[in-house]
Amino acid sequence: MSRHPSYGKALKGGKKRNVLKRFERVQVMKEREQWGERTSVFNLPKTKVAS
Repeated sequence: MSRHPSYGKALKGGKKRNVLKRFERVQVMKEREQWGERTSVFNLPKTKVAS
């Protein structure tokens, strides 16, 4: 059985994500100076993705 063409490699790199991973959200918060020493990595606020 073959795979459908929509599962191809071409779509993986070019697609824009609209959700950040936890480490990316922490990095954005550090850049915006919203990250403190005692800030927990759980229950992080949502961060907007700059296009």
